[in-house]
Amino acid sequence: MVSDRPPAAKDHITVDDWPAQAADTIERVVGSVRDKTTGPAITAARAVVYGTFALFVGLMVAVLFSVVLVRILDVYLPSAVFGDEHVWAAHGLVGLLFTIAGAFLWSKRTARPD
Repeated sequence: MVSDRPPAAKDHITVDDWPAQAADTIERVVGSVRDKTTGPAITAARAVVYGTFALFVGLMVAVLFSVVLVRILDVYLPSAVFGDEHVWAAHGLVGLLFTIAGAFLWSKRTARPD
């Protein structure tokens, strides 16, 4: 038997196949839209969360570093030079260290473009 349909007609969608292909197309389009919208939103949210966490950890490390530095200086500063109560000198030296670091960073700043 010879079919009167062209050979390419056999490759077309059958009546039973179009709902599955329509569902696949809808799923592909929705997935593409979701990847283009929620992907960057998730990345931005992660950056905010991890950045905030890093900021708090950095602040804690800076505070603990300064406390440890004051305690070390308080123990090892010579009493003959600074007197018996020389916590003031330890605080002054740590403050001077932070002031010098801040002045250095201030000198490295750049002007904002207009």
